[in-house]
Amino acid sequence: MSRYQDAKEMYAKIGVDTDKAIETLKLVPVALHCWQGDDVRGFDQKVDSLSGGIQTTGNYPGRATTPEELMADIDTVLKLCPGTKKLNLHACYAIFDDENGGWVDRDKIEPKHFKKWVDFCKERGLGCDFNPTFFSHPMCDPLTLASPNEKTRKFWIDHGKACIRISQYLAEELGQPCVMNIWTGDGFKDIPADRMGPRVRYRESIDEILSEPYDFNKVKPCVESKVFGIGVEAYTVGSAEFSLSYAAANMGKCIPLMDNGHYHPTEVVSDKIPALLAFFPEIALHITRPIRWDSDHVVLLDDETKEICKEIVRCDGLDGRVKIALDYFDASINRISAWTVGFRNVQKALLSALLTPDMTEMQNENRWTELMVRAEELKTMPFGDVWNEYCKKCGAPADGEWFETVEKYEKDVLSKRGN
Repeated sequence: MSRYQDAKEMYAKIGVDTDKAIETLKLVPVALHCWQGDDVRGFDQKVDSLSGGIQTTGNYPGRATTPEELMADIDTVLKLCPGTKKLNLHACYAIFDDENGGWVDRDKIEPKHFKKWVDFCKERGLGCDFNPTFFSHPMCDPLTLASPNEKTRKFWIDHGKACIRISQYLAEELGQPCVMNIWTGDGFKDIPADRMGPRVRYRESIDEILSEPYDFNKVKPCVESKVFGIGVEAYTVGSAEFSLSYAAANMGKCIPLMDNGHYHPTEVVSDKIPALLAFFPEIALHITRPIRWDSDHVVLLDDETKEICKEIVRCDGLDGRVKIALDYFDASINRISAWTVGFRNVQKALLSALLTPDMTEMQNENRWTELMVRAEELKTMPFGDVWNEYCKKCGAPADGEWFETVEKYEKDVLSKRGN
């Protein structure tokens, strides 16, 4: 008997069908963020550093510097990860060439600047999510949608509207809904004299962006909050209260997006998932790993990642109610490995959640002793054998079988890029 068959029987004794868990997870889309491959630089601006509360640290060799290099790197990751994938693009990854008229600024980008990404996704059966890029640009003053400067606001509102049109294009071309996430780093380094004014302007700017026509069944605009960032330590315009209130007031036009790095250190997004799903038909998540703040470290199979995925499963979020994406970037280690580790860990956490029996009855009957015992016993179940079977059925390498591919890719490809 194989190790998987042994594991299957052990899980069956506690009421869990491992085959069903595997088949369920195979269909759950998780969006892979393109910006891990080039340290969030993109292709539309000649910038040496990031701005707007974002920072990538490290100078590991092999960063992608062209669309072709980034696509090749993403291809490698796709082969190393099991499950259903989507791509997640930022607007700064527009591709300009003579075929589409050359470079334009962010307020003028069009669907044609993402045609090569659409072709890439079609060839691989991927859907695609999208993000306006409200940072690392000369028109940050340093504010964007909340700026008191009307010219600045108009530029960024036009950028947001262009991104709505691009998101509609992505959804229609690829036949899958496109989650379009609105996040800005707008805020102040020190204590402001006016807290209300920027938030009113921010609200009005988002209203204008969402006035651009789109099909809500195809385009899912999101409003993402943040507690603070580099250079905006004292005040963030798009706080959790602002973003959640905006989404609640505009239900049917946008949905809330929670990034688990965008809260105070003692807050956990896992607890917020059922709270939001009690009111919102749909929510979106960016899964990352904060260390004391939104540091966007590579996702590990840690307690909060597992709890987030438990709540997604418990709240029936796998039916499309919860849109899952990754959001981290580490330039201090091999970027392909960082991508792969994070994606596989989210898949592991989802599978672990699917392998957890329903213990609600114990809670409702106040059988807390038994609940604790059963929950702790789950931690020594043969999860790894089920995970390896899942990888096998997805045609992806099991643990211990993929890192050599990354090392070879680094030797043959990354090391020759000269950066």
